[in-house]
Amino acid sequence: MSDVSPLPQGSTIGILGGGQLGRMLALAAARLGMKTHIYCPDPDSPAFDVTPLKTVAAYDDEAALAAFAAGVDVVTYEFENVPAKTAAFLANLKPLRPGANALAVSQDRLAEKAFLTINRIPVAPFAAIADLDRLEAELEEIGTPAVLKTTRLGYDGKGQRIVNNMEDAALAWELLSPKPLVLEGFIAFDKEISVVVARNAQGEVAAFDPAENVHRDHILKTSTVPADISSKTAKKAVEIASEIATALDYVGVLGVEFFVLPGGKLLVNEIAPRVHNSGHWTEAVAITDQFEQHIRAVLNWPLGDPGRMADVVMENLIGDEISAIPERLGPSIRPHAYGKAESRRGRKMGHINRVALKKRAK
Repeated sequence: MSDVSPLPQGSTIGILGGGQLGRMLALAAARLGMKTHIYCPDPDSPAFDVTPLKTVAAYDDEAALAAFAAGVDVVTYEFENVPAKTAAFLANLKPLRPGANALAVSQDRLAEKAFLTINRIPVAPFAAIADLDRLEAELEEIGTPAVLKTTRLGYDGKGQRIVNNMEDAALAWELLSPKPLVLEGFIAFDKEISVVVARNAQGEVAAFDPAENVHRDHILKTSTVPADISSKTAKKAVEIASEIATALDYVGVLGVEFFVLPGGKLLVNEIAPRVHNSGHWTEAVAITDQFEQHIRAVLNWPLGDPGRMADVVMENLIGDEISAIPERLGPSIRPHAYGKAESRRGRKMGHINRVALKKRAK
């Protein structure tokens, strides 16, 4: 479905996935006068609390998918691991934004690296690994340390292992699945940054300022804006993110993660075809936050101003940290709890934005 006409107020946006990102997209859609219909197999999905319409069904249930599509005007998603068959089925019924190609590229690390390389966007050295002999040969070529990863379904540090020698490599090969795998050169970076960029079907592009990201136990802990990088590096990161969105013919919000090397050189680490955890700061200090921007894009409305009104640090609340929100409140703190019923170790339960308030004149 390729109609690019702007959708009117009162339209219904179908969202695949009922986690916190789906929840925040539904809240943003409501502010713009839209309805949302959340489709998710988990009956306890936190997004269900804030949407007038929901479907609890498997992603391969074509009867449920058809009924879902019949009741919406456009379909989007909150996570990149939407099954390819689900995306293709829905795309034949209603506009799917971002499109199936963006999913296909970002779901597979090899496809993603190949896409970036073809478009002359710098990435770490990489190679497809189909067997142990190939792994040994590529370790000789790429060198150690290196990182062996699954090509699909890896996130928050899952599906990857550091390899320092062939003994490490053989163990990693046995532990990681499914095969094939991808071997990447280990990058000695100065810091990690990300750019959240939006594009609508008319080709309009708008990018937020780069965020500097710090991870704890492979999970994003803080995103600080402005990032401690040069203006030249910040401008280049925005340019690369915009190039990626255009090359994908992308519609929606896209997250692009970078390694910053000594001297300011940038390598793209990965792309995420959705609103992004490192963009949660936009809720507090951007003229148009990433969630509204995504909704505008999938409706094919004009994009909003991504300008930043203050400095900010976004901090993820992991596990039991969510219970400390009342104690941490203050004039500069903007909290967001995700409404998840169960707090678990390593689970993102909410976030806070610490805004650098301007001093009032006396």
